[in-house]
Amino acid sequence: MKTIQFREAICQAMSEEMRRDDTIYLMGEEVAEYNGAYKASKGMLDEFGEKRVIDTPISELGFSGIGVGSTMTGNRPIIEFMTFNFALVGIDQIINNAAKIRQMSGGQFPCPIVFRGPTASAGQLAATHSQAFESWYANCPGLKVIVPSNPYDAKGLLKSAIRDEDPVIFMESEQMYGDKGEVPEGEYTLPIGVADIKREGKDVTIVSFGKIIKAAYAAADTLAKEGIECEIIDLRTIRPMDYESIFNSVKKTNRLVILEESWPFGNISTEITYQVQNQIFDYLDAPVEKINTADTPAPYSPVLLAEWLPNSDDVVKAVNKVMYVK
Repeated sequence: MKTIQFREAICQAMSEEMRRDDTIYLMGEEVAEYNGAYKASKGMLDEFGEKRVIDTPISELGFSGIGVGSTMTGNRPIIEFMTFNFALVGIDQIINNAAKIRQMSGGQFPCPIVFRGPTASAGQLAATHSQAFESWYANCPGLKVIVPSNPYDAKGLLKSAIRDEDPVIFMESEQMYGDKGEVPEGEYTLPIGVADIKREGKDVTIVSFGKIIKAAYAAADTLAKEGIECEIIDLRTIRPMDYESIFNSVKKTNRLVILEESWPFGNISTEITYQVQNQIFDYLDAPVEKINTADTPAPYSPVLLAEWLPNSDDVVKAVNKVMYVK
């Protein structure tokens, strides 16, 4: 195992797959000459050349459409958005073409394309650059949605996403690109649609994903000092979702807290709450608690931003609530 940064794991995954398959190419703003806005494609232009690592104009709708169209001629593009906030400009191509082309063509045209880039907040980026769109894309049939939280998962899942025959939304975080973790030096992939139990416990299940899961780890350490053992599940894949892992954990702990960096209305935690109460209601010893951002656009002020985002104290309070700890 070798310790590398999250951005290096992303770069390794793309590079290894491009060496394996010459139909794969990377396209997006600043991915080539600048080595990526967050240096996730560092060195790739030198290795693969300008026909496979392609800088684009600032036109997300345009290069998303080019990517989708190129799948119909046998290519497997990786489309990088500098941030998924900018993907809203190209969302018509993602939702109305990439997600639907297999069905609309009667199965004649699979769409093996990966749309990747950072999601959610990343410090003082204010209202229009701090949005989490996981639930938006997961709402659309035909798309797979992946949100890894560490370098090991990021590399293994990105390699699987690139090999998948369907369009995949692969969401990262600007605040995780420098995170370090152990990654195997040999070939490996991770299955899409399989959650991972990051920490075992018997008292309460905490489900989360992406960078906000760090707040769950911090809260679990605090709660362990009080004798409360938290089981932490990292979803990794949002769609298809591994409901069985959630159900099995809740059957053991009888309590569930969901931590998600998104607005509270109509999100992933709402869906999980419905499925748990619908499928295993009798195992619950307390109502499900979900923790989200405040129901407002993200503020710019660091003081207000700290109040807007969920944190480990919020998780501790939610766990104590389901444990009926005063």
